[in-house]
Amino acid sequence: MADLRYPIGPFAKPDAFDPESRNAAIDRIASTPHRLRSAVAGLNPSQLDTQYRPGGWTVRQVVHHLPDSHLNSYVRFKRALTEDQPVICTYHEDRWAELADEKTGPIDVSLNLLEALHTRWVAVLRSLTPDDLARTLDHPEIGILSLDDMLALYAWHGDHHIAHITSLREREGW
Repeated sequence: MADLRYPIGPFAKPDAFDPESRNAAIDRIASTPHRLRSAVAGLNPSQLDTQYRPGGWTVRQVVHHLPDSHLNSYVRFKRALTEDQPVICTYHEDRWAELADEKTGPIDVSLNLLEALHTRWVAVLRSLTPDDLARTLDHPEIGILSLDDMLALYAWHGDHHIAHITSLREREGW
């Protein structure tokens, strides 16, 4: 049986970054809100409250997690672009997922938030030069990351969570 935690495989940092891979990653980030909205289209409340895997988050929690995580990433990008190697703030995503807004809140709020956020984020991303993307931040749990690393990570992150939902839908025949 496939590892339901990683339906597209774990994140693998690219060996090198070039204009094509950067543009492809930005395009994936740009399309994430639409792809997420499509992934949850037509799901009823019971389906939204189904775990994508045993012991995992519900579809609803995954939907709410994406703007939480990507908002943090957007701020991290902006800090790295305007500060010298900032130490970024981490957060307990598992604890956030247990808060009422994520466990029971309407998903349209997070879908709309993700769309607005990505509009802003992608505008910044499309303006960056290779020198900008070489700027770094200090992640207390991971270490030094370039914005190229972050770009690749968050392109994967959206794909990863959308695949949680689409693979559940496929397994359940929804």
